[in-house]
Amino acid sequence: MKTLVTGATGLIGSTLTHQLLADGATVRIVHRPRSSFDLLGDAADRVERMVGDLLDPRSLYRAMDGVHRVYHAAALIEAEGGTEQLRRVNVDGTANVINAALRAGVQRLTHVSSIAALGHPEDAAAAPVIDETSPWRPSTDDSAYARSKYNAELEVHRGIAEGLDAVLVNPSLVFGTGRPSTNTRRIVDAVRSGWMPGVPAGGTNVVDVNDVATGLRRAMAQGTTGERYILGSENLSWHEIVGTLAAAFGVEPPTRTIPPSLLTTAGWVAEGAAWLTGRAPRFSRALARSASRPRRYDNQKAVDALGCSFRPFSETACRIARDLDAAT
Repeated sequence: MKTLVTGATGLIGSTLTHQLLADGATVRIVHRPRSSFDLLGDAADRVERMVGDLLDPRSLYRAMDGVHRVYHAAALIEAEGGTEQLRRVNVDGTANVINAALRAGVQRLTHVSSIAALGHPEDAAAAPVIDETSPWRPSTDDSAYARSKYNAELEVHRGIAEGLDAVLVNPSLVFGTGRPSTNTRRIVDAVRSGWMPGVPAGGTNVVDVNDVATGLRRAMAQGTTGERYILGSENLSWHEIVGTLAAAFGVEPPTRTIPPSLLTTAGWVAEGAAWLTGRAPRFSRALARSASRPRRYDNQKAVDALGCSFRPFSETACRIARDLDAAT
């Protein structure tokens, strides 16, 4: 059976591709002309590569010719083009993937969503833990990325209504070595260098990229059509996340807690600077509010239904430290 992976040059997609090849799968990847294969390493020569783009439906149709299974891991977390580019890639791009899968007669598709697409309870004290059933409620806490991932899920469910067999996974905050200045690597590098001035007051769930890739394969094999599965390990405060990384690198962690009001001000400043320069902000008021609030997520469904297991964050942090130290 031939498997297609979108986003195979990214953190999750490359890790998934390595695991699929180790299992003996025949893998095809679709990538943009200037994509870097650094995270794939020698795996780049062991997959079938096809040039394409989420916004080019014809290239997706070609990529899915003869394909049985599709992992849709391609997405933007942030974009120079801002909200509109996030919407086009994450929502319209997912719609194009779904349409191509329907047309090609793909047997099954697994969609990589995010915990950002899950609803947040109105009263955190009454419902402190978020699970797959938490209803989406538009909120000032929602980032443009969160809205795009929620709307991308709606495209998947539209495809299911049209006859596609698809399942969804919602990874939490994914940690791996990755590339410098991207995703959670920015947090890792800030801790490692010792220039992080303080830590937000809130918290979130974290997960190792290797466990996400394994969860994706389990969801493809035994997930129920139309169901979500949270792929997350530990619910930690930001102080615990940063402290664990600092311990792995043998550096002192920041002890100061950044007040929510100061984070919100930083969001205003970042948004204003982005407006003046015409670039998308890397920080926003929505992210400031989200980082200042504790978020807890329940992974029990993935554990029970898929047989997933998740390593502690301390193990992930130590692996990242070893990898980065070995590379210097």
